[in-house]
Amino acid sequence: MLEYSAFNLDMVLKNMSIIRNKKAFHDFTIEETFEAGIALEGWEVKAIREGHGQLKDSYVKIKDNEVWLLGFTVTPMLSASTHVNPDAMRLKKLLLHRREIDKLIGKVEQKGYSLIAIDLHYKKGRVKAEIALAKGKKLYDKRAAEKERDGKKETAKAIKEFKRL
Repeated sequence: MLEYSAFNLDMVLKNMSIIRNKKAFHDFTIEETFEAGIALEGWEVKAIREGHGQLKDSYVKIKDNEVWLLGFTVTPMLSASTHVNPDAMRLKKLLLHRREIDKLIGKVEQKGYSLIAIDLHYKKGRVKAEIALAKGKKLYDKRAAEKERDGKKETAKAIKEFKRL
């Protein structure tokens, strides 16, 4: 299994990300990631391009062997068409292969695992979601991660200072 730290994944996702769920890296330990397509309406795609989406409290639920993204808010644009009734909290269906869905079902049934959305990005002109199989962090895990991050910053600062001399 791959384990991502917030620092490593940050470097990978920095270039192509539309919307990121930064809180997820603080609250969860990311075990494995999957890329999924999203079934969106036209006004949602336009709003996401304008940056009107929020992944902060979103999560992924498996219901009837289908994967759904809940809590993902897309704020409609003011210039939206008059014949469309935008619903900001509409459930979005995630598009995955059957074997990936089966794998997720098996993993989520294990104690302590959750599915969360961590990123939205473009791939070949289409909006894709990066979902993660994650385990919730305890408070002491968060403190340890913060201490490790501070240590890396101090080391980098000391090296930079040494190179200046």
